Order: sequence, then C-alpha cells, then structure tokens
Amino acid sequence: MGLPNIQIIFKTLGISAIQRGERGVVALILKDVVPSTNPIVMDGVEDIPATLSAANKKQIQLAFMGYVNPPKRVIAYILDTEATSYADAQNYLETIKFNYLAVPDIGPADTAAFATWVKSCRDTKDLRFKAVLPHTTADHEGIINFDTDDILTADGTYTAAQYCSRIAGMLAGTPLYMSATFAPLPEVLDVPHHTKTEFDALIDAGKLVLMNDGEKVKIARAVNSLVTTSQDKGADFKKIKIVDIMDQIHDDIKTTANDNYVGKYANNYDNKCLLITAINAYLDELANQNLLERGRNSVAIDVEANRIYLESHGIDTSTMKEQDIKEANTDANVFLTGTLSILDAMEDIKLTLYV
Repeated sequence: MGLPNIQIIFKTLGISAIQRGERGVVALILKDVVPSTNPIVMDGVEDIPATLSAANKKQIQLAFMGYVNPPKRVIAYILDTEATSYADAQNYLETIKFNYLAVPDIGPADTAAFATWVKSCRDTKDLRFKAVLPHTTADHEGIINFDTDDILTADGTYTAAQYCSRIAGMLAGTPLYMSATFAPLPEVLDVPHHTKTEFDALIDAGKLVLMNDGEKVKIARAVNSLVTTSQDKGADFKKIKIVDIMDQIHDDIKTTANDNYVGKYANNYDNKCLLITAINAYLDELANQNLLERGRNSVAIDVEANRIYLESHGIDTSTMKEQDIKEANTDANVFLTGTLSILDAMEDIKLTLYV
C-alpha cells in the first residue's frame, strides 16, 4: 500500500545497526604501481593482490586486524609512486560510502590540507566519513589525530603515519555500543611511556595515543581531534563512539528517505506524519539496541522553520494556530527537528570503599 513500507525499512535498519556499525568500511590511499582495476576492493586478506608491494600488503593486513571484528571491507585507491597530489583519490572517495580513511605515506607537509578536505566533505558535502591522520591538530570530529610514534612490534617499529591503517581498521571494527577506549593492540610490544598527567594533557589536546599499562598496549582514550566546543558541538562530539552513532543515524535516515520517500509522495501533512512516525520507530529500535537512551529521542515538524518559510513567502502567520502552521503547504520542503540522547560507554569508574 505504499508509504508505510518505509517504516518497516527504518525499523529493520534500527535492528541491524549494531551489526552494520561493528563492521565498517576502511578506505586506504596507497602509492604503488597503478593496477588495471583501481581501486582494489577487498573483503578479506585473501583478496590482497600479489602485485602490490610488501609495504602496501602490510598496510592492508593492518587494517583488516580490526578489533571485535575485522572491517567489512577495505578499499585501496592506488596512486602512482611519483604522485604528488591526492586529488584523484579524493575525487573517487567522494563518490562512495565508507567509514574510516588512512593514508600511510602522507607526509607532514600534506596533513593539514588533507584534513581541510575531510572537514569540507563532512561540513559542506554531507559525506560522513572520518580520517585517521598522524600528528594533525585539526580540531574537528571528523579527524582522529593519531599521535604515537616508535610503535614496537615483532615485525619492526612503526611511525604514527605507518600505523594509521591499524587504528582505522580498529575503529571500524568496534561495535557501536562499545568504545575503543582501552582497546588492546596485542601485536604491539611497547610504545613510549608517559605519566598520567602527560596522558591527560595529550588527550585533552585531542590526541589519540597508545599507552603501555605494564601488561599490554592499548588505546588511552578513543577521542577525535575536536578541542573547541560550541553550542552546536558540545563535549560529546569529542568521543569517537558518539560521532560514529550520529553518523550512522545520519546516513540511515538520509539514504532511506532519499530512496523510499523523496519525490515519490505528495508533500502534505499526512505524509509528513508518516515519515516522522517511521523515523521515530527507527530511533526506538536504536534505543532497544542500547545505542540511545529510552524515551528521549524523537523528531517532529519544525514549527519555527515552517513559520519562517511561510513568512518569507508572504503568508502572515501571526494569527495562525500552531497546528495550522504544522499543516501549512511548504511546497517541496519538509522541515523536521528533534532530539537525541546517545548512550556513551563506561569509561570513567570511581569506587569508594569504606572499612
């Protein structure tokens, strides 16, 4: 019977959010002999082409190590070994969907410009991926500033840039209900040691760093590079877990509405309500999956946005009731607003014992 089917799709997306969120897609930009098929799409290490250099094979293997699960897929875009621009890879990546990006060969001179491109993709092009970049003070939730060098493993010692693929794969393999804080890297033997005060300062500066707790090496705290908060981006935006859930919700609603709603139905009040009901059902399912706090998530018609739109088209709303504004004709526009309460993971535990 048409439109209500979108509710079923949204509910299904809500139920499967954890499974999809714990097996994200990692994109890598590598320099090698450009293959006839570029990019290279791999569902597992067995798909790594034999023609790639040993160093690039290792980068892909690092990405596939994951965390709770390996990434669902690794997409490697190959640039010529002499390439000095990332433009071709960037242009391609703007046309596909993925979750995390790493560029193992990137040098200090290129990280700032690369971070600017990632910010532009998220802020102006509505592309919600994140990049793991070495020593990049970006002050943005879309950039993970990986800041640990001298990473000692049985295979050798890695720089931060060389280990960004591992971190990207680890974050892509972290379920949405979990945080990567204290996630262990069993292959790492040691990293530079810091005091608690030094770790606190690094984390507060928006740096994702590794720590040796005396028994194992692990992520100190799963934060992105955002440092400066605002009314639009509060402290929650510093948490990789929170941003991952926000990105999942954004992509699910955007894609499903575009595929199943936009252009297919008259923009009347009843159809707007059906869309709202479907989105709210999706949010309820996310709450059932312990990604959102129960009873604190909803969307509705944005009355103020409707009012502004009507006034801008010469309609006096001063005598209109709120319901009339909700039901008013807004041409092709659907103005919605809502609230979310995203559940964080346990990270800071304080226990006081009295004897």
